Amino acid sequence: MRRRHLLHIPQFTSCLQLVWRKSYIEYSEKRCALGVYSCSEYLIRLGSKSEEEILFNNQKITFIGPGVMAEAMISGLICEGLARPEALYASGPSRARGEQLSRKYGIYGLTDNVAAVNQADVVVLSVKPQQLDKVLAELRTLIKPSALVHSTVAGAPIEKIAEGLAHSCVVRSMPNTPAQIGEGITVWTAMPSVSAEQKEMARQILFALGDEIFVEEETYLDYATALSGTGPAYVFLFMEAMVDAGVHLGFPRRIAEQLVAKTVRGSVDYYWGREDPLHLASLKNQVTSPGGTTAYALYYLEKAGFRTAISRAIWAAYERSRELGKEGKSHVPDLPGGE
Repeated sequence: MRRRHLLHIPQFTSCLQLVWRKSYIEYSEKRCALGVYSCSEYLIRLGSKSEEEILFNNQKITFIGPGVMAEAMISGLICEGLARPEALYASGPSRARGEQLSRKYGIYGLTDNVAAVNQADVVVLSVKPQQLDKVLAELRTLIKPSALVHSTVAGAPIEKIAEGLAHSCVVRSMPNTPAQIGEGITVWTAMPSVSAEQKEMARQILFALGDEIFVEEETYLDYATALSGTGPAYVFLFMEAMVDAGVHLGFPRRIAEQLVAKTVRGSVDYYWGREDPLHLASLKNQVTSPGGTTAYALYYLEKAGFRTAISRAIWAAYERSRELGKEGKSHVPDLPGGE
């Protein structure tokens, strides 16, 4: 797995904001307030590349479902100099959304899925699971046989995509929210009929979002949906609870947010950046003195079932992912005491 080397510069204003900087470009707070790439500087960088250096130079890439994840892919492809804006198409029901992406990135925004996939070399399905059946029926047999179909639809098995489209070259991936700032982690797999060249195309698209892990068995995608795909929500809930506790103690919310965000970021960097990786339990023990404040806090977390709650939440997300793929019935494990 390749690691992206980014320089992170956290700054805090009246509300918590993180301002990011890549090695070749500096962002202002306004450009990065939502973690979405600005386009103009990247066009300059892209223009400096030769035709041979642009991976998708003569290839049309279409996004069906121009939501947040599709926009992250679009901005990443342009940012990394992998594709020219005029080769990117985004189609969805909202004309306003298409126009917004067109103005922002210089791509083509459409409301006609059939026209969008015409002669496309890569088709990215990034619709909501509830919309998938309709989209598959609409595009069945219309994607050219040599095209790569890349699905990011949660819970939708490759077999369903392939059968629904009558298409044999399908890749399925599960990115997560930090992909919007190039810090995502994506687990993905491919049908046996996907060529090595097409796999590399999929890998480069995902690498524009952060790190990527290829797996042979598709079942790992449902695991990843529950762990890393949904994971940012668990982290944000944990951070929110810590901030609220800080406010309860007496900190202004702005300062509580700063303390919590820096603590979480610093802890992750400390774990991730060590030359001699330690088990997470060892790192936790470094902070825990016998009879100290950390020991008391951890005792109450364990007593409250913190580990069990996290484990069962992830299991529930996994079961829901399977349900969305119609592979099994949903079942949330029983709570203690039958509650």
